[in-house]
Amino acid sequence: MQATARMNRQGRIVIPAECRTAAGLKPGDELIVEATAEGELHLRTREQAVKRAQAIIAPYLPKGRDLVQEFIDERHAEAARE
Repeated sequence: MQATARMNRQGRIVIPAECRTAAGLKPGDELIVEATAEGELHLRTREQAVKRAQAIIAPYLPKGRDLVQEFIDERHAEAARE
């Protein structure tokens, strides 16, 4: 999906509706804006950023391993030792 937009004097850009729809963006979404070395801007919601991070890590984790539960268990064990 490609469209054009213009930035106003205040630095605001309106993302065209068809691009918002294609990207799954909804009114009120908080966006993470990342500037690349090539001068591009990448926009992601927090949910999209988390999913991307999970996809990057997934190949390195054994199936069925729950890192969140391991972290919680470690904290409970530390609390019990105190």
